[in-house]
Amino acid sequence: MPSIICLNTPFNYVILSSMKIWFKYLLGILLGIASSFILPVSSPGFISGITNCTEFAVRLGCYILVPLVFSSTVIASFKLGDTRQYNAVLLNTLAVIIVTSMAATLLGLLLIMAIKLPRIPITNAAVSSVATLNITDMLRSIFPFVSLSTLLNENFMFPCFMFASFIGCGSILDRAASKQVIQFFDSFSIVCYQISVFFTELISITIIALTVHWMMEYRILRVNTVFLPLIILLLCIFIVVTVVIYPAVLYFVFHDHHPYRVLYAGIAPLLTAFFSGNTNLTLPVIIRVCKDNLGIRRRTNGITAPLFSILGRSGSALITSICFVLIWRSYSNLSMAFSDILWITVTAFGLSFTLGNLPTGGTFFALTVLCTMYGRGLETGYLLLQPAAFIISSFAAALDTVTTLYGSYFVAARMKQIRHKEIKHFI
Repeated sequence: MPSIICLNTPFNYVILSSMKIWFKYLLGILLGIASSFILPVSSPGFISGITNCTEFAVRLGCYILVPLVFSSTVIASFKLGDTRQYNAVLLNTLAVIIVTSMAATLLGLLLIMAIKLPRIPITNAAVSSVATLNITDMLRSIFPFVSLSTLLNENFMFPCFMFASFIGCGSILDRAASKQVIQFFDSFSIVCYQISVFFTELISITIIALTVHWMMEYRILRVNTVFLPLIILLLCIFIVVTVVIYPAVLYFVFHDHHPYRVLYAGIAPLLTAFFSGNTNLTLPVIIRVCKDNLGIRRRTNGITAPLFSILGRSGSALITSICFVLIWRSYSNLSMAFSDILWITVTAFGLSFTLGNLPTGGTFFALTVLCTMYGRGLETGYLLLQPAAFIISSFAAALDTVTTLYGSYFVAARMKQIRHKEIKHFI
């Protein structure tokens, strides 16, 4: 297999240049699946070791994320503001986020109301801790006393995004004075991107450990067949949303005659999202494929990709609404009143915007908060689905990634910020 050794970077590493990035990720996943059947996965020592490897894999993948998002957003804000397109890109991005999140919530409710899934047996599991939603703390983290501390929050990207946006937009007010600042961030952004390319290549190796860990949890869950109908439903929804709904919108609304190019371009981040369940780990891969595959210009990609990753949790909203109705039906034989359906819709939709500080497990957190807020004996109802929390998070992260990919493409196409590339030139 032909390869090249890159000696013109700070790292001497081998890149299999003849392979597409999605194939490298798929190969790593297949190796992880095969390893899960060969390795002693039931050994306590192995479990501890693979857990540590998984954490290290996530740390490597997120290593350059904050500098990358910060520098890219500064440059994107400045260049869009300089051409008076910043407000248009921002508003279009937020509009797509709101529409997709509401549509996904309604879709989830319509499907779960039409499809009667088997009840989940009531459990007597003890509550270890109660999840609470603290909006005040989130606002404090976005606007801390010292703005530089926003760069120290490795989980919540929104404070970093906001600070970078202020710097970029503020630099427009005095272009002469800010010239050197912008030149620095422009160069820094390019360097961070090149480093992120190296780390996204490493994911093709570290995803082996992530897959082994995922398979270990799945093999435990597989013993309990009660969750199988839910898993099949989520899989069908994922296929329909990914293969039918979003491509149809791209074809009929944006008149793009090649709607599946986005799906093909995003195979690598989709695989990463599903087997890691981590939106922050997936974000550098999304940024790379949006630039190198979809041809979204850096000034737009620096705004849309982080915002969709942080706020565009339509998949989480969809799955939260489905899981809550399933829990409700497991406790009650009564029909759900319209007022309850409306409350679930509004609450699940609203909670999806508060998950930006939870790169993993955000969907199950939203479900926990939803049960607690609803009350009426369902305060601990989320415990019914706790054994399946990891696979629920996997589907939610994958659906969120689909929204980020198509949403970024929608906005870039509307703003004419795409330089189309032929599929044969995709990385």
